[in-house]
Amino acid sequence: MLRLWSLGLVQKFVVQMKKAFRHTAFILLRELLRRCFGYKVDWRRLFVLISALTISAVVSQLLVLSYLSNGWFLSHETGSSYQSLNSTIQSNEFIKEARRRQIHLILPNPITLPNSSNKLIQSVSVEKEKVESEQRNSSISGSKKDKDLTDIKIISTPSPPLGFVPSHNQTHIRLLPPHEALVYAKKEIDHALSLNEVPDLYAPLFRNVSVFKRSYELMEAILKVYIYPDGARPIFHRPSLKGIYASEGWFMKLSKENKQFVTKDPEKAHLFYLPYSARQMALELYVPGSHNLKPLSMFLRDYVNNIAAKYPFWNRTHGSDHFLVACHDWGPYTVSGHEELRRNTIKALCNADVSERIFTAGRDVSLPETTIRAPKRPLRHLGGYRVSLRPILAFFAGNMHGRVRPILLEHWGGDRDAEMKIYKRLPLRVSRKMNYIQHMKSSKYCICPMGFEVNSPRIVEAIYYECVPVIIADNFVLPFSEILDWSAFSVVVAEKDIPKLKDILLSIPVRKYRTMQNNVKMVQKHFLWNPRPIKYDLFHMILHSIWFNKLSQIQTSEI
Repeated sequence: MLRLWSLGLVQKFVVQMKKAFRHTAFILLRELLRRCFGYKVDWRRLFVLISALTISAVVSQLLVLSYLSNGWFLSHETGSSYQSLNSTIQSNEFIKEARRRQIHLILPNPITLPNSSNKLIQSVSVEKEKVESEQRNSSISGSKKDKDLTDIKIISTPSPPLGFVPSHNQTHIRLLPPHEALVYAKKEIDHALSLNEVPDLYAPLFRNVSVFKRSYELMEAILKVYIYPDGARPIFHRPSLKGIYASEGWFMKLSKENKQFVTKDPEKAHLFYLPYSARQMALELYVPGSHNLKPLSMFLRDYVNNIAAKYPFWNRTHGSDHFLVACHDWGPYTVSGHEELRRNTIKALCNADVSERIFTAGRDVSLPETTIRAPKRPLRHLGGYRVSLRPILAFFAGNMHGRVRPILLEHWGGDRDAEMKIYKRLPLRVSRKMNYIQHMKSSKYCICPMGFEVNSPRIVEAIYYECVPVIIADNFVLPFSEILDWSAFSVVVAEKDIPKLKDILLSIPVRKYRTMQNNVKMVQKHFLWNPRPIKYDLFHMILHSIWFNKLSQIQTSEI
């Protein structure tokens, strides 16, 4: 700002000098004419006048050039090199534009230096040819130090915010064919820079927060999903948003409303979504009491065959870039009638049981099972009591179906232990004093045993009410386990260790429990359904896991 103000003063001075020269020249001409034509010329007086005019002009020019020269050396000392007035203006505009857009040119091997605030300063290189051409056009020769800069010139600019992908890179990536863009993303994630702290993310929750951050950035910059418009409602395109199977419905609803990731051009898509509801399929096609799931799998088989016949995309990859989202317990069984659908497609399933050999860890996604009681207010009752107001050691109340819950009740049910509140269903005498949600908010640990299938909506309920979940379900792949470190905010107990459950919980030090309980609060935002998706929420976490597992299928030879 000071330099711009000084340059303005110089410009005003030059303008005033020009006016003075014109005025003096006019007086001189008038005097000359008067002397030549009216009177005898006074050559001595005329010579003095011309000399004064010339000297004043020379002095004014010297002053202007001296000021500009001093300004050049001053700017050189502060680290901004200018080789001419023209190049100075161009350099200033370049730096201003780079800072305004907060973009960086990417070096093949970026130079990163930690500064006193533990932030990263990224350096941007300018090609040798450009520097040499600027030097040829320059009228001012630099010092020996400037000469050394012909090899490489470094301009330090503020680092862009974490999570920002340069706009010129986005344009380049979007021009890539879908598969090449995925290969590029895979390579970038494999070489993600290690970060100790990431804004908006709590590192202890993640297996590798740097990998997750980079993968999420690339998902936002690259991913496009095509949703097939085919299929008759309500099985397709109209899922339920209420109940324990609402995850598939909320994901479908928010996907169809999304403008960032969804594309109407399938040629630009990296992933293809099969928008069916396993819950609606069970309601529409299952014959109660028949114990026959074959009609469901045959229906979905015919749907996929119609998709493959109508569009070229399924046959192109045999379904490996297609995905489905199903939260009903029968979700895995609906895909059994079509071999490619079962073997190749990415399946986001609440029933993520590896023992049934339908769910494949590393390719398929474990979908959180969320209980939504009021679709218009999905985050109702969110939050819990502080640690000092949680007198109950462990709590569970629910139906006694499946193989695990009867064993739990056998060892810890009823009034056997005052610290262990384990019930079939919450007794009326108990619920009058404290309802189900209040019990979870008042308990240190919330027991989450499997039912008929491995998943339980209590896991997410415990996170909502800031109670450390205790998961009892062998062969269960925990939601987002490819990214999240569940040991940081939950306890996993083997089914055979149910008799030792209290001892296991009491053996956890108080300090560790407090850390885990705090981590439950921190992970909560990753399990929330928001009417309008928010960064890192449950919608984005599900989509990211599908994206991440798709990239994991890319072979090293393709990179």
